[in-house]
Amino acid sequence: MGMMDIGEVAQRSGVPPSTLRYYEEIGLIRSISRHGLRRQFDADVLLKLSLIELGKTAGFSLTEIAGMFGKDGRPDIPRDQLHAKADDLQRQMRDLRVLRDALRHVAECPAPSHLECPTFRKLLKAATRRRVTRPASRASAAKVETGFA
Repeated sequence: MGMMDIGEVAQRSGVPPSTLRYYEEIGLIRSISRHGLRRQFDADVLLKLSLIELGKTAGFSLTEIAGMFGKDGRPDIPRDQLHAKADDLQRQMRDLRVLRDALRHVAECPAPSHLECPTFRKLLKAATRRRVTRPASRASAAKVETGFA
């Protein structure tokens, strides 16, 4: 395939040119030359952009993703980080399932008041226990993210 200019890379990858320039600025990708003012990239940049997007989707920061490429620009992904992220995603999935079930129960509960419902009270206690037992750093981050500081 040879070289592609920034417009072709943007079109093929779905990544806007401004983002490609930013990725180059922070060292995630590298252009190999210029044709006039337009950056030229090797075709391998498309694979690298796919890996970057996968990392972002998994919740890794751009800094973490940058650390997953060796000096030569090839992937050098620490498996322990992947295991830790997978464990974190598993916890999030479990918490989301509990939240989904609680919302469905509250929406369908026949009790005149939710506070009169024993299942709702159990759900409240479970949510409180999870908050209390959650590590402080995650709890603080959740408060900041939701605005409940």
